[in-house]
Amino acid sequence: MGDTEALGERLGTVAVPGTVLAFRGGLGAGKTVLSRGLARGLGISDQVTSPTYTLVNEYDGGRLPLYHIDCYRLGGPDEFDFLDARRYLYGRGVCAIEWSERVEGILPPDATVVELDVLTDDTRRVRVSGGLEELLR
Repeated sequence: MGDTEALGERLGTVAVPGTVLAFRGGLGAGKTVLSRGLARGLGISDQVTSPTYTLVNEYDGGRLPLYHIDCYRLGGPDEFDFLDARRYLYGRGVCAIEWSERVEGILPPDATVVELDVLTDDTRRVRVSGGLEELLR
């Protein structure tokens, strides 16, 4: 998981206000690990935990605020809107969305999609597209 966290940290160092990161991958793929690295790259020292039950965790204290959203329990974009979560998509911070495919239709067109596939217990394949993709090269 060290490489996954390092990628998150790198994303955090290049993120700008309004960055939306759409994380995709099955259970245990490393989405929250990626978010921990993202927070570190933003200069946030708080412990980052999965927002599965709280739905949204907000972290301040870094270069930019981090809005960590988990859509696993949402039924779709309507429930996302009910939470007034769009304000995070267009806010002044960085928005990291786990299970983003559940709210695909309302993500900004410039969102960075990060797909994590589990190959073995210790190996992940990661694909980054859109948004910040060019800055990671």
